[in-house]
Amino acid sequence: MHELSLAGGIVKLVEDAAARDRFTRVSRLRLEAGALSGVEVRALRFALDAVAPGTCLEGAQIDIDEPPGTAWCLRCATSITIAARTDACPRCGGHQIQPTGGTELRVLDLLVHDD
Repeated sequence: MHELSLAGGIVKLVEDAAARDRFTRVSRLRLEAGALSGVEVRALRFALDAVAPGTCLEGAQIDIDEPPGTAWCLRCATSITIAARTDACPRCGGHQIQPTGGTELRVLDLLVHDD
């Protein structure tokens, strides 16, 4: 379950920001895990809930946006929406597609407090 290591990395990123920017806790964390990122969102949420106690993320509301995957179809030269990297182009049925979006896992924003 690589989501546990991803959760640990997210906590480290937030803890480092807390030390640098001098805040003590986070009340809201908003992430983005694209459809093509390879991240199982339910597993990531579970892992974050498991590793947050004792950190500045303890008790934080965690929202995870899941944008769709986008790709460029080389065959019909257009941008398309896909759910998986193995999907065919919905317009021409071709498999010559290059993912262009929805591949990221990133922290979008934090609501922090410096009690």
